[in-house]
Amino acid sequence: MPKDRPVLIDPELVEKWIFELGAIGAHSGTGVWRTVYSPEWVEAAATFEKWAREAGLDVRRDAVGNIWARLDGRDGGSAVVSGSHIDTQRPGGRYDGAAGAIAALVAIKALKEQFGKPRRPLEALALCEEEGSRFPGAGFWGSRAIVGRIAPGDPDRVTGYDGETIAEAMREVGLDPGRAPEARRDDIAAFIELHIEQGPVLEAAGLPVAIVDAITGIRHVEVTLAGEQNHAGAFPMDLRRDPMAGFAEIASTLIDHAHRLGRPAVTTIGRVDVDPNGPAVIPRSVTFTIDARHPDPEARKALYAVHDAVLREVSERRRLPLDMRVHMSHDPCLSDPHLLDVMRSAAAERSIPHLVMPSGAGHDSQQMAAVAPVAMIFVRSKDGRSHTPEEFSSIADLAKGTELLAESLYKLAY
Repeated sequence: MPKDRPVLIDPELVEKWIFELGAIGAHSGTGVWRTVYSPEWVEAAATFEKWAREAGLDVRRDAVGNIWARLDGRDGGSAVVSGSHIDTQRPGGRYDGAAGAIAALVAIKALKEQFGKPRRPLEALALCEEEGSRFPGAGFWGSRAIVGRIAPGDPDRVTGYDGETIAEAMREVGLDPGRAPEARRDDIAAFIELHIEQGPVLEAAGLPVAIVDAITGIRHVEVTLAGEQNHAGAFPMDLRRDPMAGFAEIASTLIDHAHRLGRPAVTTIGRVDVDPNGPAVIPRSVTFTIDARHPDPEARKALYAVHDAVLREVSERRRLPLDMRVHMSHDPCLSDPHLLDVMRSAAAERSIPHLVMPSGAGHDSQQMAAVAPVAMIFVRSKDGRSHTPEEFSSIADLAKGTELLAESLYKLAY
């Protein structure tokens, strides 16, 4: 379909829906506490459904509670999909996840009203869960279901912080956990997720949005160094088997290595458990976590190889038996080159100033890449804050990101 005018996005509607959804589960002033399958989540899901029906879209919920709002296309076929999650941290803010679900609905509503029926179907998606904030083993529950990564029996094995299973929580909101595998889809032509950046890069650059060319690979490792507990004054330094000394050397070396590599490599020592944790005691053991991330597949392998080599060398030299457990390892997700070209073209046509950058956080798009080409749009975050009530993105920036999303969806579906 020829296009002689831009897609017009209503910033007032973006603002209205951001604040209406943010009021559901409002917590800590500007924050939101809305965990999956909670009463607050039920109300938020119903609100999204109401908005979608009022926009004239066909709405359905799948077997895990994801909401699909569809605008059928003249030619049928696989759908172009956009959306994000509507659950939050405990508490989180108004923008993480919700901004992407709302942007998708605003964009498709505008496209329908201004350009009519598309050539291929368009769908706005409100994912039921991403954060793992109620059920720590359920991260990306909604998108994992869509790509077939929830196996029969998983709902009964995933337990929440309060002891209930996610199967029990699903039944409470009218979902049958045994049908979770039915949420799988294999008819998605492309998935574009708008999300707040959650970091300081766009703000430092003075730009409203970014096109995301890769989502970082992540590895979480828990390490225990075992030593020999002794008196802090009576034991000479050369006779010690001190796991705290080994930990200090490892932590300093790994963090300094990431500094030397520069962006986008990052390494974080997030938790340390010292046994015993006394002021005048050489500990018997130190357990700590290493979060290491890089969006380039080969650079990620090299980063992890350095970490593993440092751990082995310090352990052997200091005579500290080493136990290393990998709790999570996600491969990097590279954005689809065609989708990147589409978004660059849309940004150029609308004169939208932007960066091209990787994501340092994990997102549902990583899961969706198993069944469809994916890409992301970032919107500037004030002070880089996220997963906190203080997170904030301006309506002007969110509208600009929604414009970029809508123009991209037009190119893909019309």
